[in-house]
Amino acid sequence: MNTIQIIGAVLFGLALIHTFAAKSFEMLSHRHPRHAGLFHLLGEVEVVFGFWAFVLVIAMALVAGGGEAIAYAESRQYTEPLFVFVVMVVAASRPVLDIMQRLLLALAKLVPLRTELVLVWLGLALVPLTGSLITEPAAMTLAALMLAPKIFRQGMPEWLKYAALGVLFVNVSIGGTLTAYAAPPVLMVAATWQWDSAFMASHFGWKAAIAVLINASAVTFLLRRHLRPPPSLTVAEADVIKIPLMVAAIHLAFLAAVVVLGHHPVLFLGIFLLFLGFTQAYQRYQDQLIVKEGLLVGFFLAGLVVLGGMQQWWLQPIVSSLAPVALFFSALGLTAITDNAALTYLGSLIKGISPEAQYMLVAGAVAGGGLTVIANAPNPAGVSLLRRGFQDESIGAVGLLLGALPPTAVAALAFLL
Repeated sequence: MNTIQIIGAVLFGLALIHTFAAKSFEMLSHRHPRHAGLFHLLGEVEVVFGFWAFVLVIAMALVAGGGEAIAYAESRQYTEPLFVFVVMVVAASRPVLDIMQRLLLALAKLVPLRTELVLVWLGLALVPLTGSLITEPAAMTLAALMLAPKIFRQGMPEWLKYAALGVLFVNVSIGGTLTAYAAPPVLMVAATWQWDSAFMASHFGWKAAIAVLINASAVTFLLRRHLRPPPSLTVAEADVIKIPLMVAAIHLAFLAAVVVLGHHPVLFLGIFLLFLGFTQAYQRYQDQLIVKEGLLVGFFLAGLVVLGGMQQWWLQPIVSSLAPVALFFSALGLTAITDNAALTYLGSLIKGISPEAQYMLVAGAVAGGGLTVIANAPNPAGVSLLRRGFQDESIGAVGLLLGALPPTAVAALAFLL
């Protein structure tokens, strides 16, 4: 250990405490109006890790010199934060959301159950599973926007909101394991361990699908008495939402291009700029883009990249010293306090790790991906889009943890048994 590593670990711990205390800062902003702006800023979960990452860089500059601090910050890989920002904005655009809603509504009408009940179930089950195709951040964005007016609203009991949020986060985390490119923790090891999509589907995907269906069905059953029928549209409103097929197809093409080029930031950022130009040219078919929310999530993940890069010295010995079953439960727990992609990346650096240990590490990491905001890269996107539906417009870390425990147990059993 050296001084910088110790400082990095201490600041990482403070950032975790800050994450759990974010809701308290929101409460303080109401009690002390004079400093409401500062407390509100500190209560933004998306700001936490970016804030403490700046503290780390400043501390490094004071201890090791400005050049060392700048070199470390520039050595980090920021592709994932940039990708999540871009895919959030594109996936949440009105044409993409409209075509997804129409598709789910058509499917819901084929089922002889209440339409609102089926729509919620599809949003918690089918959309997270599509994350294996369109990536987990895109699936999280679409699911959050479609479920927000149905579940995360006034009149819904708070405990049910947290139960649904926990299911959504867990299902998105495991729902991306049907392929080798969609889930960040899988992507970190796929090339090193030579895991392709066929391997993922046969070893992880079908088990994840079972857990997703069980989780979605259980929470939908709990929500059934509180769901409202979808409002019928007037003729004028129906005319307003009509979007030309060509415009929707172009938006889907932009989304597909971003997903395909997700590892090439120069290219997908260029496509994103073209997307922004297209939305301006056809502004009448657009709602306001969620650029602010996407930037906050990108800032959060970038801060996690900077702070997480200093934790290898204590995380990797833990990962490398455990037997497979112990490794599963350790990964499950460690994911709650570290990004699961960072955890599996450390595992990929271990030479001679057995195939059984490889499976247990990834299974534990994805199963625990819903326990906290930082456990999985798409979670901050869900928090950013859904927090206004909760009391004080903030999501409590304890409430999320309690809501995620039952679906996490289901996912863990699916992967173990």
